[in-house]
Amino acid sequence: MSATVSPPLVRRLAAEYVGTAALVAVVVGSGIAAQQLSPDDVGLQLLESSTATVFGLAVLILVFGPVSGAHFNPAVSLADWLAGRRTRTGLSGSEAAAYTAAQTVGAISGAVLANLMFNQAAGQISTHHRVDSGHVIGEIVATAGLIALIFALARTGRSALAPVAVAAWIGAAYWFTSSTSFANPAVTIGRIFTDTFAGIAPSSAPGFIAAQLIGALLGLGAIALFYPELPAAAEDVIVPHPRAAS
Repeated sequence: MSATVSPPLVRRLAAEYVGTAALVAVVVGSGIAAQQLSPDDVGLQLLESSTATVFGLAVLILVFGPVSGAHFNPAVSLADWLAGRRTRTGLSGSEAAAYTAAQTVGAISGAVLANLMFNQAAGQISTHHRVDSGHVIGEIVATAGLIALIFALARTGRSALAPVAVAAWIGAAYWFTSSTSFANPAVTIGRIFTDTFAGIAPSSAPGFIAAQLIGALLGLGAIALFYPELPAAAEDVIVPHPRAAS
């Protein structure tokens, strides 16, 4: 008899940790490189950083999607838990908490790694104050769009497009939102630990995270309106897992 199974939780958490660490290393490292390459042109810095992030995120989803679903984002994991509570097809509460912890620690590790790669102090705290009303609205929009995109793909059987589609949304939102599209509570926390182009001051992070959680709820609301079918299983939210026979 065949059965669908997920990889062991410890393997999925390792994938979420490493994947989120790599994502933040890409974001922070490309920001540092952009500052060094184009010190007098902020627009060019943003172009360089956003381009690296788009390509890096697509690759990371391809690599880790078959293991953990490539959430790399507590907002995605929370949305998966909320969407699956009624049908018991999403992450359990304990799994969502474990995913969030792995993602957050991974994000901090990624920021420290990027600092070290560019011969900067490993331990830094950002002084880049970002939060204002426009940034909060930008984070709500960026996160709502991300969640709506991911679950629309899952519910319409197009998860194979996720590496390109998710990376494209984040890349676009770098430019059309005033906040440059963090759209991720773990990444927001990680970026506290670098006082560089990509950093965010600790006092600004709570506003960003609150906006991201609101955006996640709005994204789920849009999915409930436009795609009311049953949600995909947790492991299929972004990229379907391989199936094992028993």
